[in-house]
Amino acid sequence: MTLSNFEDLPIWQKARELSKFVFNITNSGPVEKDFRFRDQIRSSAGSVADNIAEGFEREGNKEFIQFLYIAKGSCGETRSQSYRAFDNQYINNEQLDYLIEKTKEISIDIADFIKYLKTSGIKGNKYK
Repeated sequence: MTLSNFEDLPIWQKARELSKFVFNITNSGPVEKDFRFRDQIRSSAGSVADNIAEGFEREGNKEFIQFLYIAKGSCGETRSQSYRAFDNQYINNEQLDYLIEKTKEISIDIADFIKYLKTSGIKGNKYK
């Protein structure tokens, strides 16, 4: 399988959906006025997709893997912030369940992709 664009990666597509969901739920209600928290959860959710994209564009397997680890960390950060949002009554139980499910799913997918890259022998365009 050859991918020429990060947009083709299923993990990036899922991360984009996560970021979109977070932006939508932080556009109204009490969270909208908690600027620091709102910006923090938006930033961490966006960072998942952004780090996948940046790592891919570096065109080196080792760098890509490093950025995937950063994306995985941002996914965990978003999950933690989701609990905080729920605890502060910024989001409802249904929204929390969705965020927890999606962040866990993306985190597992990133870990699986890292394992694949480590064992595949793919080096990236930088090392051809």
